[in-house]
Amino acid sequence: MVWLEFLISAGLITLAAMQLAKSGDIIAARTRMGGMFIGIVLLAGATSLPEVLTTISAVFQGVPNLAAGNLLGSNMFNMFLLAVLDLVHYKHRLLRKAALRHALSGSLATFLIAMVVFFILADLDVQVGWLGGDSLLIILAYLAAVALLRGQSRDTSVAPPAEIPEGTPPLRRGVIGFVLAAVALSVITPWMVNSSSRIADITGLGTTFIGTTLVALVTSLPELVTTLTAARLGADDMAIGNLFGSNLFNMFALGLTDVFYLQGRFLGVIDPAFLLVGMLGLLMTGMGLIGNLARLERRLFILELDAMALILVYFGGLWLLFTRGVG
Repeated sequence: MVWLEFLISAGLITLAAMQLAKSGDIIAARTRMGGMFIGIVLLAGATSLPEVLTTISAVFQGVPNLAAGNLLGSNMFNMFLLAVLDLVHYKHRLLRKAALRHALSGSLATFLIAMVVFFILADLDVQVGWLGGDSLLIILAYLAAVALLRGQSRDTSVAPPAEIPEGTPPLRRGVIGFVLAAVALSVITPWMVNSSSRIADITGLGTTFIGTTLVALVTSLPELVTTLTAARLGADDMAIGNLFGSNLFNMFALGLTDVFYLQGRFLGVIDPAFLLVGMLGLLMTGMGLIGNLARLERRLFILELDAMALILVYFGGLWLLFTRGVG
């Protein structure tokens, strides 16, 4: 029964998140913001909302390891999606074509993940009110990153469309759809978190491993659907920006979680095993950035070597987490 509950809630979350992304596209078109900035900030924030709500719900239900595992595990899965994107578009190098424009977003995502890993390792017991000083610095770093990316979007040749595409729904519909989808997610995610926690107890795998794999996979499905759809429509900047931007937003969400954790510093209570999960996400984000910038054109069958490396590290990382008994 618990598995059925998980599958139903996961399906509803995916549908609601897809509606969220569609509404985000309407808002993007009507407000005439650039595709790269939309992908990195608005679309990444929209498709990452399930992670945020799941994490907050997990904190309220007393399972902080599930909360942190969801966000850090999602970083790994997003970089795995870069390899999937390469596989789907093997006839032309989608990632290479937009590489330089996403060097900054990839670098900023790597930097914020490194900050999180450092703060977990350093365990700095500094608080501002109930909020950890480390979480506050992560939030401020994300806001600075968004400002930098906004400045870059103005300076690049990627300009907003001259005309709004024909048939685009009005801005009001996009805003209403966005709000309704967000409300639906806020209702469904506690159900999914509760079933995930029970699955962790039944299987004996622990909330850390379940959060890093099963929950992270479900909450990242919107990124998968949105990224592939954007790439199919030719919105390359939006597709790639969504993945690097989601990793950037996930680390912001990790800092934001501390606002809802009233018992002390959130990063101070999660399992130290997250150093391994965080390092895997950091390693894969760095690999994704390097793979995009290094103009290697070697393939094994239809898969680029850098994409194959991401796939191997992802599944190898999951095997390592499982054999180490993480959680």
